[in-house]
Amino acid sequence: MTGERRAPADVGPGAARATLPGPAEAPATPGGAPAAEGLRAPRPPRPPRDRYLDLLRAVALFRVVTYHTFGLSWLSLAFPALGVMFMMAGSLMARSLDRPALSVVRGRVRRLLPPFWFFALCVLPAMVLHGWGPPSSGAASWWGQLLFWVVPVGDLPRNAWGEQLVEPLWYIRAYLWFVLLSPLLLRVFRRYPLPTLALSLAPVVVLTVWQPDGPVAAVAVELATFLTCWLLGFAHRDGVLDAVRGLPMLAVAAALLALGAWWAFTHPDPAAGYDLNEIPLGQALWSAGFVLVLLRFRPTVGWLARVRPLDRAVTVLNSRAVTVYLWHEVALVVGVLVLDVLWNVPAVADHVPLGNQGVLFAVAWVLIVAAIALFGWVEDLAARRRPRLWP
Repeated sequence: MTGERRAPADVGPGAARATLPGPAEAPATPGGAPAAEGLRAPRPPRPPRDRYLDLLRAVALFRVVTYHTFGLSWLSLAFPALGVMFMMAGSLMARSLDRPALSVVRGRVRRLLPPFWFFALCVLPAMVLHGWGPPSSGAASWWGQLLFWVVPVGDLPRNAWGEQLVEPLWYIRAYLWFVLLSPLLLRVFRRYPLPTLALSLAPVVVLTVWQPDGPVAAVAVELATFLTCWLLGFAHRDGVLDAVRGLPMLAVAAALLALGAWWAFTHPDPAAGYDLNEIPLGQALWSAGFVLVLLRFRPTVGWLARVRPLDRAVTVLNSRAVTVYLWHEVALVVGVLVLDVLWNVPAVADHVPLGNQGVLFAVAWVLIVAAIALFGWVEDLAARRRPRLWP
């Protein structure tokens, strides 16, 4: 199955592509010689960041942490965070692929893997300390599966103790696969944009009917579930959606939302009920419709700059999105341990409702902020920027 994995209750408009100017003619000196050989025209200024997309990413990350804290299934309907995150990643990938594909893919992988490796260096020893190791039989397979902790293209091996910490990392795996497939996907999309979008739901329909099993099937279901959202990111970048009139777009979005809700409520998961994160076809349809509405009917967000604390929070969450996603489950687990200790402090236990999940939520965000300060610099190194304690 795909989607966010719920934690136990206690416990990442299109614009036309610019063409860089060619070499400028060097101005001649009075003697007829060039003033400066090899002079180039200045590069055009980089377009300003799309703060609407930044705001969406920040809301999506906040929603992911909220879901994993409270386990509220209706949040998957209220704001399908993973679909929104895949859409934004697809948009940024399409923008980057205006450059040579190999360098773009290499750069994206370079930005992703060092923070992931740093996380692995912390989590793997902790699992070993909690009894994880090669089995008495099949040890060669166990060691081979450890390679997925180097390049996360498959199901990450873990023990029961590390299940909660590792399970949400399916998103990292799916994102990496989408990055690797994007040069081909974008080429097909730009040649046949609307047919590609229309057919992008076919894989999840086929896999829902077929219901294959196994780790390879799990990856295929994840990619099929969010393929349409990724392609909608391409459409956003290339301005395809802007060419469609508002009423037809609204009709398509409404149909997708209605179909997604109908499928989810008629095919609930035996354990999770109506949680879209465990209903791939419902998730795919609902997320696609939701993302269409977000992209086609874009509100202005100029007000964000006037709300300085919120504007700053959006900036930090976007600058450290990988860190927040990797470490938020660790923050929840450590938060539970902190609250367990505080139960033994009468001055705190008598005045703070330590058993309330809202308290855990607040403690988790304090720990996430600490993780940003302690580990966020790895994202800077991965992006070849000067490491900063705080973005």
